[in-house]
Amino acid sequence: MFIKSWFIKSWFIKSAFIKRLLFTPFQGWWGRHDEANAKGTARPVLTQNGLRQCLRVAGGGTLGFVVSQLMGWNYGVFFTVFPMFLLGMVPILNGHIIRQFLANVSLNVLEVSLVVGLLKHMPLVMTLVVMGIFLFRFNLMAKGPLFLFGANGVLTLSILLHFASYPSVDLSDLLACNLVASGLAVFIAMLMHTLFPDVEARKPPPRGTKTPSQIRHETLIGGLTATLSFVVFQIFDLQGSLSAQMATILVLFTLGYSGAKVSAGKRAIGTLLGCNLALLMQLFLYTQSHHFLLVMLLYWLGLMLFAREHIHEGGGSGIGFGGLTTLGILFGQSLGPQQDLVYSALYRFSSMSVALVLTLLAMASLHFVLNRWAPTRLPASNPA
Repeated sequence: MFIKSWFIKSWFIKSAFIKRLLFTPFQGWWGRHDEANAKGTARPVLTQNGLRQCLRVAGGGTLGFVVSQLMGWNYGVFFTVFPMFLLGMVPILNGHIIRQFLANVSLNVLEVSLVVGLLKHMPLVMTLVVMGIFLFRFNLMAKGPLFLFGANGVLTLSILLHFASYPSVDLSDLLACNLVASGLAVFIAMLMHTLFPDVEARKPPPRGTKTPSQIRHETLIGGLTATLSFVVFQIFDLQGSLSAQMATILVLFTLGYSGAKVSAGKRAIGTLLGCNLALLMQLFLYTQSHHFLLVMLLYWLGLMLFAREHIHEGGGSGIGFGGLTTLGILFGQSLGPQQDLVYSALYRFSSMSVALVLTLLAMASLHFVLNRWAPTRLPASNPA
């Protein structure tokens, strides 16, 4: 306990470098805090709890990356993104959250095994079954208490079905890596919360009430759009467009068209910044990319910067989380002697931009149609 306390207080928490990195406002695209305050749109201040969450997200993402690289495991994106999701989207960790996360993993393995193993030769039936699964998950998200279970299920299931659609992919290896990465993510989250605990108890988020028609609206617009994304990525050869597919799913977490428009813009900015930062890292490393400690240090610094922005945004899928997942995907999938990180970054941003535009068009159409029917019409006070 003495070593852990000294390590945290003497280096991470009291380090002047960490404080300058996290507490000094950036004056570029982040904007000035005094200008935001003057307009009455100040973002959440980076408190001591926020600082520790930054350390948890950056440390957890880096540890997942290091373990996957040292072990030589396939599908490194699972090992880099899962800890970010668990530590970034949820600021606390308890038994209820862990049970939701692990239950989702077990259900995902069963769903993918049955859907791909039994229905791959019947595309129409498989699409209908997948649509039913997505509608079930989005219904849980719309109701609230099991939001994490539904959100993680939609995201993971989309990734697994995307990879499993290619004949060259070993389904057993894919599902095994998903299981191992999920278990490792829980262990990493527990370790990060032990090393960097909150200093104050967090207040639970306020729970709003929704009408049955609003729940149906959010369920249908999310489930149908996710199904369209699944169909597109099944039909076309888009094996290198994982960022684009994740973007089409993450913007749906707002559970509405107006929220998705804002989220898509932030997601695009975060992805662009993540790609540019990855390119700068590649340029800085140049011929020294084989020095793993140097790569690890730069990766950690990049995660810290985007984790800071993620906390300032108040959580959710915005600029910060978009940058985090972009770095995780690029380093998890494209870090190797025979892989071109420059091409991967440029391709991922362009494909993601096209995917977001098409997703918003689909959501706008569904939003209009659903509001024409009373059982799925949004309340007048919430036209989103």
